[in-house]
Amino acid sequence: MILYQPESGYCYNSDSIFLYDFINRFHPKGSVLDVGAGCGVVGLLVARDNEKVELEAVEKQNVLAEYAKKNAVENEIGYKLYEDDFLALRESNQKYDYIISNPPFYPDGVQKSKDTMLTHARYNSSLPMDDFFKKVSQLLKPHSHFIFCYDATQFGIVCAALERVKMRVVDVRFVHPKIDRTASLVLIHARNGSKSMLKVHPPLIHFDGDKLTQEVEDIYKNAKTESVKCQL
Repeated sequence: MILYQPESGYCYNSDSIFLYDFINRFHPKGSVLDVGAGCGVVGLLVARDNEKVELEAVEKQNVLAEYAKKNAVENEIGYKLYEDDFLALRESNQKYDYIISNPPFYPDGVQKSKDTMLTHARYNSSLPMDDFFKKVSQLLKPHSHFIFCYDATQFGIVCAALERVKMRVVDVRFVHPKIDRTASLVLIHARNGSKSMLKVHPPLIHFDGDKLTQEVEDIYKNAKTESVKCQL
């Protein structure tokens, strides 16, 4: 998949590719909304691999929205994109089977970039957790799926926030830079109204020494992305 990205500023990284792989494990179908789509990477990969997906997305940064639209056209994937803040997205009769997201998750207190694009893409002040999860719960069909990634150190806070909107984490996988390092990312599958017990999947280890682990190599091979930095 060819993915055009800005020459400078925010670009997708391994978090998006790991999230795409995690989402695919649940064989999504039906209506899917990608929140904070960026250049479209997560949603477009999921739609490419799952033919029964009807993909929509929301992206509030106009520059990134243009890249997302171009990437959908270049890869011949049907796409409905809302150029809006997710929290301001008007509710309608449309409810989703899946909401997926690689949201901004760095907390307050972390030194922020002076680049506006990076600030919106990285820091959770741009999409506060409680407001984010409340909106997700309103837009999901009963017993549907919310699959996203977040900063691993905030996992306990994430679980508590989801419980407040009557959603429960049912699958979780932690991503570690190396086998002897603490987790840096957590991949989460939550459902609204679920009473299921939590399933903790084996950890995903990014590097073995200076090389990618075999599993990560396989994930990148399945993604088959080719990044092209350009100015639209």
